[in-house]
Amino acid sequence: MAKNGMIESEQVSTHAHAVQNLLPFLKPGNRVLDVGSGSGYLVAVLHHLVSESPDTPGKVVGIEHIPELVKFSVENLKKDGLGDALKDGIIEMLAGDGRKAPYDAIHVGAAAPTLPQALVDQLATPGRMFIPVGTASQSIIQVDKDEEGRVTKKELFGVMYVPLTDRKIDL
Repeated sequence: MAKNGMIESEQVSTHAHAVQNLLPFLKPGNRVLDVGSGSGYLVAVLHHLVSESPDTPGKVVGIEHIPELVKFSVENLKKDGLGDALKDGIIEMLAGDGRKAPYDAIHVGAAAPTLPQALVDQLATPGRMFIPVGTASQSIIQVDKDEEGRVTKKELFGVMYVPLTDRKIDL
């Protein structure tokens, strides 16, 4: 079944690649940003990884510029038993383009035509971003920022994602 321009099994597989790639930065207490959070599925997975220790809960922020998808994801998270995490602010779902706080890990669920410098700037030191980049030809790019703030980029594999847009373009 097609969903967001992608076959669901391919989407789950891409989420698995994203989590595997970001795993070194998904420690208890870490902050994670999920841009284009859609249904909230990956937000829930990320929450469980950064909050597995009750003493050091992490924070996951899901950003989606389509308000109806934010409402949909909040309902999905509540159905998954994560209503308290939403209420306590451990999971935050926002309609918009994000916050300027540093994040240990950033997942982007739509293809940017070029690597967005604003997201690179939001990476903590150290931090990692998993992002599809390109238009006709797209690749997953792993962006790492080390302890001194040096940024390295590595192309991982080819993909085909929906384009990263803003609300004005979608309307």
